Amino acid sequence: MADTDTTHDLPDPPEYMLTTVDNPYDPWTQWDEWFAWDQSAGYHTPGLLARIARTSDDLPEGDQLQVIQEAIDEIVKENVLGVLRKVKEGEVSLLKQSQR
Repeated sequence: MADTDTTHDLPDPPEYMLTTVDNPYDPWTQWDEWFAWDQSAGYHTPGLLARIARTSDDLPEGDQLQVIQEAIDEIVKENVLGVLRKVKEGEVSLLKQSQR
């Protein structure tokens, strides 16, 4: 009998997203607000990530996600402005609670 389980073909969801320490919005759950705040603050974080991540339409989606995660690691490591950080889903709300 043929294996009909195709879930192994799906790429893993992104493990982390890039944000700044002063952005009050969660990029996982409040993307529009997060993006608007990021742009108005002049960080342009998605643009920075797009410049660093070497993605290609020729790469499978899973490989593209891996390239993006590696670019996030590189950006956080260099962190020239000292404000960038990577966050897991659900982590932003926990950070907000600990700052109260």
